[in-house]
Amino acid sequence: MSIKKKLYSRNFFIANLVILGIVIGFALAFVFRANPPSSGASLPVVQAETPSMIAGSDIEADIAAAESVQNAFRNIAKTVLPAVVELDVIEGGQKTQQQQTPQFPFNFFFGPDTPFPEQFQPEEGLGSGIIVRRSGKTVYVLTNNHVAGNASKITVKLSDGREFEGSLVGADERKDVALVKFETDDTDIAIARLGDSSKLQVGDWAIALGSPFGYVSSVTTGIISALGRTGGPDGNINDFIQTDAAINKGNSGGALVNIRGEVIGLNTWIASPTGGSVGLGFAIPINNIKGAIDDFIMNGSVKYGWLGVSLSDIAQDKASAKELDLEGKKGAFVGHVFLDGPADKAGILPGDFITAVDGKAVQSTNDLVRVVGDIKPGTTAKFTLIRRGNTMTVSVKIDLRDDTVASNNANLFPGVTVISLKSDSVDQSQIPSGVRGALVIDVLARSPAASIGLRTGDIITKINGKSLKDIKEFYEILAKEAGKKLVFTVNRDNQTIETLAYVGK
Repeated sequence: MSIKKKLYSRNFFIANLVILGIVIGFALAFVFRANPPSSGASLPVVQAETPSMIAGSDIEADIAAAESVQNAFRNIAKTVLPAVVELDVIEGGQKTQQQQTPQFPFNFFFGPDTPFPEQFQPEEGLGSGIIVRRSGKTVYVLTNNHVAGNASKITVKLSDGREFEGSLVGADERKDVALVKFETDDTDIAIARLGDSSKLQVGDWAIALGSPFGYVSSVTTGIISALGRTGGPDGNINDFIQTDAAINKGNSGGALVNIRGEVIGLNTWIASPTGGSVGLGFAIPINNIKGAIDDFIMNGSVKYGWLGVSLSDIAQDKASAKELDLEGKKGAFVGHVFLDGPADKAGILPGDFITAVDGKAVQSTNDLVRVVGDIKPGTTAKFTLIRRGNTMTVSVKIDLRDDTVASNNANLFPGVTVISLKSDSVDQSQIPSGVRGALVIDVLARSPAASIGLRTGDIITKINGKSLKDIKEFYEILAKEAGKKLVFTVNRDNQTIETLAYVGK
């Protein structure tokens, strides 16, 4: 059979038809797989979109509460910032020698005949301040002593850009506060409202305002982290408000305010390993400063009340506190009394433990220093104290503190500080066997104790021949023998000796 006949044969035709059917079947299967038929009515095509949030009543209430706090912050920024200023200060710096060009030819080879003249290189500083009062054209700005206390030139910059030349009214290193003033005819100077820091509680809102690193009118928020902190820098006698509101360099002297916009503290220092804020900022409670503002304006300096005692922390030593029956008690231990001072005249004795002033509990030595310092000189205050286990009250007329009198150790009795021989700080191997008494850890220069020859390391075993076994008996015998001629028997380098006699005034 020819090839042409084969192509037109019945079998060849059927084979082609089968192949065509297979191809059409694959094509239809592909189409239906990609677009499957729907059953019934066709569904509408809708594009996906984010549904709108439908807030419930509880969420709306939460948002409203958050917005009310936000509005409070806005109000604080609006009303308080105008009363917070930036202080640019210039202080006299260290002496430097003015460099001169040697004169030719002799000075070039041999140097000048006279030394180069010395000059003071001025140092610039930056801090903040709070406008707290106005009298006529005079406006008063509260700040820190370390900001403006040594300033030779002060520029006061308001939040709206106005600048005024300021001058120092007064400064106090012990409280680290200062008052600056400037003169203006402007009538729109904002004055801050001072609050009551005694009402603060941990967890309260705290808002810090100032000029950190020169960024004027900065506001940061946080809470009151703690109250009554101690241990400020440079011997600052204040207690402190601790806050986690960001405080940085330049914030010193700025305001710490409550949610009502009332000044509750003066931002003063930070604890930081880096020099920047780590959430440990400290402010002086405004109640500690209110009286100082008046003192500065009226007298140019802070006037402190003076009790006439020197306080000691020996009650913090466990063994000493046990011997004195003061374990677990809060207060301030009287180590020395100024002869003829207020405390001496009222009958307060070395060894007394003061627990309250005018009914207000004394928490620590620093607390008593602050309380007495704030008492107006001439005022009579009641001191509650523990003496030999008994509680008693003594009335004392507070004097004006005179630094010359307060630093005169010659009138400070007895002038010796002792602790228990059983103290953890005592090397027991250095205590002679069988010796009992009180260990001398400090002798004040020019004091009665120094004048009779007591030394650090002595173990006082007798006073006027009367043996003592611990520091409690030391103060008991000292009180009974006061006013008499005093002779101390001591163990010094394993030898028993007697001191010179002290005759009281």
